[in-house]
Amino acid sequence: MPTVLYIFGWRLFFYSNEGSEPAHIHAEKGDMECKFWLLIEEVEIKEAFSYNMTPASTREVKKIIYQHFDLIIESWNNYFKKS
Repeated sequence: MPTVLYIFGWRLFFYSNEGSEPAHIHAEKGDMECKFWLLIEEVEIKEAFSYNMTPASTREVKKIIYQHFDLIIESWNNYFKKS
């Protein structure tokens, strides 16, 4: 489970067996968890699922993902050996 970033109590990560899926990132904090697809060409994200997320926590994690979009994509590509 490679962790990309710890910030504001959020852990952003992906699972090592998910390389066959399109680029995405999981985030968890306490008992909240979510997954967002990363639409690279559009520099956009799309929620795949969420569990126990409040509207404020969803906004917070989306903001973090957008602020660190390039780092997340770079980490995904480096881990799964994509260029």
